[in-house]
Amino acid sequence: MTNYLLRNINIVNENSIAATDVLIKDGRIERIGTAIQATFAVKEINGEGKYLLPGAIDDQVHFREPGLTHKATIYSESKAAVAGGVTSFMEMPNTIPNALTLDLLEDKYSIAAHTALGNYSFFMGTANNNADEALKVNQHRNSICGIKIFMGSSTGNMLVDNYLTLDKLFRESEVLIATHCEDEKIIKSNYEKIKKAQPVLTPAHHPLIRNEEACFESSLTAIQFAQKYDSRLHILHISTAKELQLFSNLKPLKEKRITCEVCVHHLHFTADDYERLGYLIKCNPAIKAPYNREALWEALLDDRIDVIATDHAPHTLQEKGYYRDSTGNLMLTESMQYEQAHAGLPLVQHPLLLMLYYYKQGKITLETIVRKMSHAVADCYQLPNRGYIREGYWADLVVADIDKPQLVKREDVLYKSGWSPLEGFTFPATITHTFVNGNLVYENYGNAVWNESHKGMRLVFER
Repeated sequence: MTNYLLRNINIVNENSIAATDVLIKDGRIERIGTAIQATFAVKEINGEGKYLLPGAIDDQVHFREPGLTHKATIYSESKAAVAGGVTSFMEMPNTIPNALTLDLLEDKYSIAAHTALGNYSFFMGTANNNADEALKVNQHRNSICGIKIFMGSSTGNMLVDNYLTLDKLFRESEVLIATHCEDEKIIKSNYEKIKKAQPVLTPAHHPLIRNEEACFESSLTAIQFAQKYDSRLHILHISTAKELQLFSNLKPLKEKRITCEVCVHHLHFTADDYERLGYLIKCNPAIKAPYNREALWEALLDDRIDVIATDHAPHTLQEKGYYRDSTGNLMLTESMQYEQAHAGLPLVQHPLLLMLYYYKQGKITLETIVRKMSHAVADCYQLPNRGYIREGYWADLVVADIDKPQLVKREDVLYKSGWSPLEGFTFPATITHTFVNGNLVYENYGNAVWNESHKGMRLVFER
């Protein structure tokens, strides 16, 4: 394989920024230092004026394979991820069939081994009737990222609302439990009340149906189970100010037993955007009123929120209720109804660029971006040799030109679904190189160049 020497590049790592050289050999970071002289053949890359970040690790994506490949595939979405600087991903079990057995889970690993351009892991799914099977993950704790519990409705038979099942999972799981927290009874009650008063629902009703109370009560329940058994709990996609009172910054991340994350769309959009984007930003949990976004930013920056992720969840335009007109603009289908519009939006190509936009806005530092998208995820999941720029670590690396703007254009969107809610938005930065395990998979100097000769690795965990 090709070895690389990055010259005079600004490394963003472990709360500091320093200009230096980085030598990559046999897939790993061989040396970090000034004026490095390689004793073997290398390809040199001039990094002057650019920034080197550890590859982002996205712990919450839906790549739709198997069973829903008309929306996405592991290949297509991992390619989009790599273009966006996401070098590792952890994928959710609500595919078809639902990943509710170890055999079905291993089928997904097999697909990824042949097609994923980034490093990969897959969550074991849970249902009211599969606790014993799900808990077999305890014997595979070093090769499976965790157990996923949908405490709100999802695809197929994956809603876990039986308290005996929840009790058993929290009591006996020896691996991280990731939860989608929305209270199903509250959601149904809200829907019935609003539907009675307003028979024709609009996108703006979504955060009223899936409201703050539904999120808070479900998150509180998960935390109570975790505290009862000292379980390792990670609550996904926090979306409300109210939930933030449930989390603390009194301990460093590595000592926390209960952690949480925020997704980029909850940091970027608010309920005000439904008027402009409608069902394109319909997702669960819902994007809510602006004061929630401000509270999420505050909690992210003071370490009550530990991780930034995407919850990348692609659907076709038809499933979202849209089509493109003759000029390529996204247009709402007039007959589309609230109940028919699928929830979820594609995001994995742009999370790092979106955070670099907020860096330019003075909202967040480069060091914090790296900490929340790389370091913290590696620490949260106990991923060895990834998430940091250190000698001996795998060379999962991203080069960014933070002064080269990039417009999100339809033709540059790599998702199989073919659209992005960020179309027309201009980022202030560009990802110019993405390395996965030392392989330069993606280069972009105006036109993307791909090297797909090497596939990603199955992630391992040090537990």
